[in-house]
Amino acid sequence: MVFSTYIINMKPVQMLIDDELLADLDADEEVRQSGRSKVMRRLIAGYLESRREAQLDAQYRQGYGDPLRVAEELEGWAEEGTWPEE
Repeated sequence: MVFSTYIINMKPVQMLIDDELLADLDADEEVRQSGRSKVMRRLIAGYLESRREAQLDAQYRQGYGDPLRVAEELEGWAEEGTWPEE
């Protein structure tokens, strides 16, 4: 049974949510259909993915943000390739 395996690989987590936010959450259609846990898992996964993307963006900016540094690193490579005639 897939469902029981799914539950075995999860850990219960306690969190504090103020009454108004919890009421708004419980009033949501997706939460009523899927349940709080499923919606929270999806939201947490989305948050973590956006954080990973932001970290990668920061690394790219750090590595390629200085045009002089990039130009120095790529200097001479333009002559190495052959370009098609138009």
